[in-house]
Amino acid sequence: MKTRLKLLLLLLFVTSSFYAQVVTVSGLVTSADDGLPLPGANVIILGTNKGTSTDFDGNYSISANVGEVLEFSSLGFRTITVTVNNQTTINIALETDIASLDEIVIIGYGEMKSKDLTSSITTIKAEELATVPSGSAMQAMQGKVAGLQVVSNGSPGQGPTIRVRGIGSYLGGASNPLYVVDGMFFDNIDFLNTADITSISVLKDASASAIYGVRAANGVVLIETKSGRFNKKAEITYDGYSGYQVAQNVLKVANAEQFTTLALESGSAPDAQFILNAMQRYGRSRVNPNVPDVNTDWYDEIIRNGFIQNHSISVNGGADNVSYSVGANYFAQEGILNMKNEYERFNLRSKIEFKANEWLKLGANTVLSNATRYDGENSAWRSAYFAVPIMPVYDPNLLDDPNVFPKNYANAQDLGYRGGQNPFPLLDLSENRTKIRNVLANFFAEVSLIPEKLIFKTAYNHNFSSFESRNVDLPYFIGNNFKRDDATLRKAFGNTSNQIWDNTLTFKDTFGKHNLTVLAGTSFRDEAFQSLGATALNFPLSGEESYYIDQAQTIVEGSVGDGGVREYGLSYFGRVSYNFDDRYLLYGTFRADGVRKYVEKWGYFPVIGAGWVISEESFMKDNSVIDFLKLRGSWGKLGNDKVPSQSGALTNTVVTTALGDVLYSGVTTGSDFSALRWELTEETNVGLSAQLFNNNLSIEADYFIRDTKDAVIPVERPLIPGVTFKNVGEIRNTGLEVALSWNKKVSDDFSYNLGFNFASLKNEVLDLSNETGFLDSGSAEFRQRSIVGETLFAFYGREVVGVYQNNAEIQADPIAVANNLVPGDFKYRDINGDGTINDDDRTTIGSFLPTYTFGFNLGFNYKNFDFAITGSGLGGNKILNRKRLEVIFTSDTNWDRDFAINRWHGEGTTNSYPSAAAVRKGWNQRLNDYYTEDGDYVRIQNITLGYTINKDGNMKDLPKFRIYLTAEKPLTLFKYNGFNPEVSNGVDNQTYPIPAVYTVGVNIKI
Repeated sequence: MKTRLKLLLLLLFVTSSFYAQVVTVSGLVTSADDGLPLPGANVIILGTNKGTSTDFDGNYSISANVGEVLEFSSLGFRTITVTVNNQTTINIALETDIASLDEIVIIGYGEMKSKDLTSSITTIKAEELATVPSGSAMQAMQGKVAGLQVVSNGSPGQGPTIRVRGIGSYLGGASNPLYVVDGMFFDNIDFLNTADITSISVLKDASASAIYGVRAANGVVLIETKSGRFNKKAEITYDGYSGYQVAQNVLKVANAEQFTTLALESGSAPDAQFILNAMQRYGRSRVNPNVPDVNTDWYDEIIRNGFIQNHSISVNGGADNVSYSVGANYFAQEGILNMKNEYERFNLRSKIEFKANEWLKLGANTVLSNATRYDGENSAWRSAYFAVPIMPVYDPNLLDDPNVFPKNYANAQDLGYRGGQNPFPLLDLSENRTKIRNVLANFFAEVSLIPEKLIFKTAYNHNFSSFESRNVDLPYFIGNNFKRDDATLRKAFGNTSNQIWDNTLTFKDTFGKHNLTVLAGTSFRDEAFQSLGATALNFPLSGEESYYIDQAQTIVEGSVGDGGVREYGLSYFGRVSYNFDDRYLLYGTFRADGVRKYVEKWGYFPVIGAGWVISEESFMKDNSVIDFLKLRGSWGKLGNDKVPSQSGALTNTVVTTALGDVLYSGVTTGSDFSALRWELTEETNVGLSAQLFNNNLSIEADYFIRDTKDAVIPVERPLIPGVTFKNVGEIRNTGLEVALSWNKKVSDDFSYNLGFNFASLKNEVLDLSNETGFLDSGSAEFRQRSIVGETLFAFYGREVVGVYQNNAEIQADPIAVANNLVPGDFKYRDINGDGTINDDDRTTIGSFLPTYTFGFNLGFNYKNFDFAITGSGLGGNKILNRKRLEVIFTSDTNWDRDFAINRWHGEGTTNSYPSAAAVRKGWNQRLNDYYTEDGDYVRIQNITLGYTINKDGNMKDLPKFRIYLTAEKPLTLFKYNGFNPEVSNGVDNQTYPIPAVYTVGVNIKI
């Protein structure tokens, strides 16, 4: 019996010793995305209070019993658990947790968990921006954010047009968003290097934007630049690419044969004679002896391929008490216009944070940008469209002409046309240079008054920018009316100094199920601008060293301008954010802004928001489909100080009237003083946020109503010519925005993502407070009209219902008979039904504002390969093809090939296009919907294919190395008869084409 007992006790001891076996486990914790070590990652033994953290290099060591479970976690990464067996080394690669990364959202003067937001905010991370080869970071945002319209600009160094939820102001420029870069306010961010940006957040509704006050009425684009990290080993990164820009969808114009046919069909004897003159001067074509032996494609002549390159290097890291990020960037881009047309920029940046002690943190952020831009002579695009194809670039008949200089450019006047038409004197003898310098300096001190609860922060931001423009036009002589007699030099200098001093006090606390954050602050801003400019004539033609005003013979009278402005602003603001049990959310801000621009010096702007996290309710706990569901809503009011300051003067006007048969004159005295108030934006937003199917599917949906009240519009003065600006308009924008994204990891080797966003927009004028109910803009020939109940700046003209086909149709129509029309002329709709066609039969024929926009993306990762494709598009808008309609000014021009092919040239050939003879008649030259074309398009925005070497970091002697190929805007599908359908104001006269860009790049991390 004793023996059995001893054996049993021995067995129990051995068994317990086995289960209590202690091993020391060590290893390396890295990021699965880039293979880099993760310092500060948590390693704990589940069910105990034992744990450790990884060191500076991502290493850890912990003692655990065999059979216990280790949990590895780090902020922004998915948690992993591993059971301890007999192994002594466990290396872990943590994967990015997209939901966790998106939890923390940068907002005005702070940050907030995504699930606590009641506002409409969309954040785009650095990796989504890096693949776009452009000098403008905002270009990379095209198609990525619902409700954000990005209108591209192909000219080097010129940023895109940005609109957040439409246009809310009648005055140009007053609808642009505010850009905030690390706390500093900007009107654009073209000076920034995209590789230096960590994230871009678009604050779309009033609730999100209100904390920034009067400059944020049209939305806020919030940029956070790259920072270092405490206790992180120095990481050196190089990112660079180079490639070519290639003109795409080049507009085709009529060739020599088509042009000859059109000229003869026009019925114009002079046009027929000009064709004969060209054949006499340049000979006859061997293919068709009835056509001149010249066939110049002017677009082909003025377009070239443009080289583009970008090189960035940065060093990021930190120690116990300091974090740092420093970098340099060089960007260069040649334009596709064949002249001195390019952009070059060099940037330096640094960001440092220093923990002086437990209660004080200091920081400094600086960006220095030095850029030089040579703008293209944009009138060359217009000139190339109109230039006749039956003359060459250079005329051999002028080689021996002693009066022609500097080159023997061909002259259309030598064929009988009224204008010279050749664009090359403009290209070769013009130079438009602008030097741009930007200095951003940001300094802050953060004091922890009560640890983790009460923090005071003071921040000083200063942006100093300057420009120096120099436009040089050199003389030439090709003919008596095709010459430039004077060498002209225009110079201008200017600088802007913007200073902002912010002071905020933030209180955070959690008590029970209550979570409260309270912010109070003040902001002072000082904005100053000054400029000086002059124009001079006839300086020495010895080269660039003579491009100075003091070397010119004449300073043009009235050209000297010396001006400046300085404005101050003082604001007080507060914000309260509260949630109960992570279910019920309340949010409110209030801001008082004071400026000297308006009669009302102070404006008071409140915002309130609420949210309900339905997924936290008990009845949703066992749901296997919905992981997160939140309903949210907000209302807010903002002022817009981008409208002009109040101004005006006393005016004396001579008035003459007849009494009987006698004329009497007198003087009336009036004032055009505009006593302006704030232009107010009031917005209501309701939305839904959801995560479904194990957080693989994300949904964001918003519906908004944004009203601009007291909109500033021009009002005609009674009895006195001219207008005065008054706050009497009201404009509404409404829309629905939806964004869907699906992210799925299929296996350790393969994952993929899909995304789609859509936004609708309805723009409507609600009130103009005048008797007519409309306001006209644009010239009489290209009329745009804002009408109550319609969109702002709608195109206003006649509706074409067809083209007269034969004489019988003419004779059956009294309108056609009365106006001496012939087959091939337009048939207009009689809007008012009075039996005549005149200006009373005009109506709105479209708007340049799209009624919907969308974007999409698809990507996958397979082992070391990655692939991504993004796209964008819009629709419901119109583009005025002004180039076509400018035949009203002259008939001595070419036509586009679309018209040449599809023109009416006999009964039944078309019921949409006029004849060659018709376009020369005033009846057909009225603004109508033939000249306003659909602007819809679908574009493949970007295609990127990459391969990463040493992705997991196992090859210790080799850095992580990624090589990638990109195609930017390689395909755009549209019907519009132009280079591209992206025209910022909807009027296409001489729009710079948007090229496709093909690059190869590398990314190296050491």
